[in-house]
Amino acid sequence: MIRSFRLQLTIWYLALFSVLFIVFSTFLYGVVSMALRRQVEQTVASEAGIAAGLFLDEYQEMHGDVSKAATEAVAEMQGNLVAVFADRTMLAASSPGEHPELADVAARSSGTEPQLLIEISQYHRYGAVANVRRVQAGGREFLVIAFGSLDEVGRHLDALKAALPPAVLLTLALAGIGGYLLTSFKLRPLVRMASQARSISEKNLETRLDIGRAAEELTTLAQSFNELLSRLDLSFEGMRRFVADASHELRTPISVIRGEADVALSHDRSSAEYRESLAIILDESRRLSRLVDDLLNLARADAGHVQLQVKEFYFTDLLAECCRSVQALAAARRIELEYRADDDVPFRGDEVLLRRLTVNLLDNAIRYTPAGGKVSASIEAEEHGVRLRVGDTGPGIAPEAVPHIFERFYRADKARSREEGGFGLGLSIVKWIAESHHGVVELSSQPLSGSIFTVTLPR
Repeated sequence: MIRSFRLQLTIWYLALFSVLFIVFSTFLYGVVSMALRRQVEQTVASEAGIAAGLFLDEYQEMHGDVSKAATEAVAEMQGNLVAVFADRTMLAASSPGEHPELADVAARSSGTEPQLLIEISQYHRYGAVANVRRVQAGGREFLVIAFGSLDEVGRHLDALKAALPPAVLLTLALAGIGGYLLTSFKLRPLVRMASQARSISEKNLETRLDIGRAAEELTTLAQSFNELLSRLDLSFEGMRRFVADASHELRTPISVIRGEADVALSHDRSSAEYRESLAIILDESRRLSRLVDDLLNLARADAGHVQLQVKEFYFTDLLAECCRSVQALAAARRIELEYRADDDVPFRGDEVLLRRLTVNLLDNAIRYTPAGGKVSASIEAEEHGVRLRVGDTGPGIAPEAVPHIFERFYRADKARSREEGGFGLGLSIVKWIAESHHGVVELSSQPLSGSIFTVTLPR
């Protein structure tokens, strides 16, 4: 099997050109054949008309002597064979024309017009054509027939048939060479693209293909490949940032655990001091475990391995339970927490994931609301879904931070987030859970005016 695209294009081009040239040659042969035959037929028709006129003139001059009139008439004809029949069956006279031996054929014939035409045609290699003129004279009907040979036409057609195959082969050879050179020239930008693409790796994804002024299709291909490189560059940059951020987040609790363990083992301590160190290690271990769980869930979501456990439940009850679970945290920070819900809002989805989405939004609002502030949550039933809103009276989010708020490990206030024990993954998980339910999450925030997160989920 031929794997070269250049050769495949050349072969297909040559095959198509061959079919077209063969069809053209056949058409040309047919047109030439008909034209030559029509020319002979027109000549024979003209000679038959002339011979008929001469016969009538001679018939009048000879006072009705058919034999003399026919003999005189055909004697004046030069060219093709001309025969005169009396009463459509008796041969009155014939001219030898360009082939004197045809007169003998006419004389030896049975005397009928069809039989004579058959014998004349058999005499010629390529057959003959005839033109019949019926004339009336002296109360009798006479047939004046001119016969034309197709031998000259046949020789011309034989010459044409002999010339066509070499011409076809030569033309196809030139077309094949030209097609290969033309294909090579037109595919040169593609070869240049392949060479540039081979030089691109994860270390220089910012490189883009440049093929100059190429065909529109190749330009479109290069643009599509460059767009793919841009997406890959963004993905790799996101992966690098994700790994760096994850390593940074993991390093802090691991360093605390190692430090506490080293201090505890450096010398003998009292049981209270050991318990204090173990409590710190336990808190950091829980924090580390929570971070690993979040990273694992996000990795599974990216790989598409998370399957929703869909079931029927009431979103009203879910919101009430989530608010009760964070009530202690709100009370410790002296934050008023209120929620409002329509009566019995049914929903079908993954209750566990949606519970986590709601808790993350409430936890995020409580952490960023100063003491004495207020956090509100509401669930509303709509015609095609439900709408969950969580708002706070915190400092709000700066406009430049809004586009990045759902990115992983992003913190609008990095120092404060670390103090609160956050990783910058909560809102990323909220967005993933909403999108996994074919929903959207939106943020409305103004500096010093608080923030409102709105999650819209279709039923």
